[in-house]
Amino acid sequence: MLQYFSQLNAEEQQSLIGLIKTFLGSRKTYKRQTLEEYNEELEQGNAETEAGNYISHQDAKKRLSK
Repeated sequence: MLQYFSQLNAEEQQSLIGLIKTFLGSRKTYKRQTLEEYNEELEQGNAETEAGNYISHQDAKKRLSK
């Protein structure tokens, strides 16, 4: 890996370092969803669907094609 990194120019190296820092930084802030949270999210989604608060695939395609 170091061999490839040394072949990059300074700007590319800085860009790659920034990308890696961003990637690793986001891993620290990630909170795993509990089973209870997951089930609650599913229940909310089902309630929205049963209440008619959804868009069919066909309707979404029509809206996007305008």
